[in-house]
Amino acid sequence: MLFAPAAMAHGIAHHDGDDDNVAATVTGPHNWHELWRTWGWEPGSMVGLALSGGLYAIGLRRMWSASGVGHGVARWEAACFAGGWCALFVALVSPLHPWGAVLFSAHMTQHEILMLVAAPLLVLGTPMVVFLRALPSPWAQLLARLGNSGPWQSLWTSISNPFAAFVIHGAILWLWHVPALFQATLTNEWIHALQHSSFLFSALLFWWSVIHVKDRVIGYGAAVLYMFSTALHSGILGALITFAAGVWYPAYAKTTPWWGLTPMEDQQLGGLIMWVPAGIVYIIAGLALVAGWMRESERRVQLRELASAPASARAEVAT
Repeated sequence: MLFAPAAMAHGIAHHDGDDDNVAATVTGPHNWHELWRTWGWEPGSMVGLALSGGLYAIGLRRMWSASGVGHGVARWEAACFAGGWCALFVALVSPLHPWGAVLFSAHMTQHEILMLVAAPLLVLGTPMVVFLRALPSPWAQLLARLGNSGPWQSLWTSISNPFAAFVIHGAILWLWHVPALFQATLTNEWIHALQHSSFLFSALLFWWSVIHVKDRVIGYGAAVLYMFSTALHSGILGALITFAAGVWYPAYAKTTPWWGLTPMEDQQLGGLIMWVPAGIVYIIAGLALVAGWMRESERRVQLRELASAPASARAEVAT
């Protein structure tokens, strides 16, 4: 999944040397008619999606054949993975992908789908267990041994705790919106692939860290804090883009008129997409974590009360 966007070209033709701010000449859809006929059929994306979808389908069939449908992997988990896979398809293959070459707002929509739709759904789909079941037994055993090795466990422990994942995801989000780096993705397919891969990887890491922290009540508290903090800092970035005094990304200056927008209007729309819809997703996820936190606290209180109750009362509860 992480390497799906390995060959994402945006169809860039050349730089216009008259503009020091990298006003790129971009080939892409000029109107709605062209948009629906323009798809992102990059080999890297297609191979990655085909492999991940095929492996999941094979592994899921084997698990359900062995233990029955709904055992090992619940139906809702399989549905989450399917939804995440479809979100990746929309972001990387659908007309949204080439549209992002000519509109900053479309490019921002593509990024938000990767980070706020695909990533959490893929995490909820528990794909790694299913992938291992799809592989030949020697390969699965080898990967399991590598995953349980000391060096990997140390690295994973370091980067997957909520604070580290929060910092990594936030740093990558802000770094790629530096104008020089963002515009470089429009002129170099490898830099663009790196941007999408890092967005997806950091989002997967972040969502995994906040979803899988159910061991302690304090874990829920930290997850809630980092979720709302992410909503805050990403909203600040969106607001800065929206209310900027000038155009941050002049590379789109030649293409936004195709769609009846000025570069400033396109930038403001992109900033609003990061600020409002994305912020709502984070807030909803944070509220869901708060609900889980309360349920976990209530469950622990009940367990303590049960432990302090007389033996006869515990036996009655057990029956």
